[in-house]
Amino acid sequence: MTSAPGTPRPHSLAELFWAFTWLALQGFGGVLAVVQIELVERRRWLTREEFIEDWAVAQIMPGPNVVNLSMMIGDRYFGLRGAMTALAGMLLFPLLIVLALAALLAGVADTPQVQGALRGMGAVAAGLIAGTGLKLVAALKRNVMGWIMCGSLIAATFVAIAWLRWPLAWVLLGLGGVACVWAYRRLGQITVGDPGT
Repeated sequence: MTSAPGTPRPHSLAELFWAFTWLALQGFGGVLAVVQIELVERRRWLTREEFIEDWAVAQIMPGPNVVNLSMMIGDRYFGLRGAMTALAGMLLFPLLIVLALAALLAGVADTPQVQGALRGMGAVAAGLIAGTGLKLVAALKRNVMGWIMCGSLIAATFVAIAWLRWPLAWVLLGLGGVACVWAYRRLGQITVGDPGT
């Protein structure tokens, strides 16, 4: 998938590297909100719909979601060089910071104050993810599956993971399979029913 002509894009590998470095340095725990704000709202490299589609693909690929997304975007604009540059931007400085913090804080990691701070950051990350999800719901109105089916899948996924505690792999296979079949059928109906094709 390529962006429409005239839409903003990274102009160089250096811009791509620093954009993903800045994005990586802002994220702690849940980075979905930071990624959405940076790539969709601030830089406008993706529309909300493109972001939802790319994020969905990034989630089912092995590895961290945001790293997968960065490589997809880098590849879209600059090919393999872009993918590797985006990956370097995502990993280089955070890796150096984590190594430095690990060396400096090795003796205090198990103290109650540090554990409490980490739990607090986890709650903030969960709130950011929930807020971003609510902000992106509007983009589902134009989804090929329809609003009712999307809402049903969201609810079923929440129940399966949060309440029933089913393994994520089974939820992805089951509900993801249903979503893929439904979208495929709807795309076939739209194509067949479209007089311009």
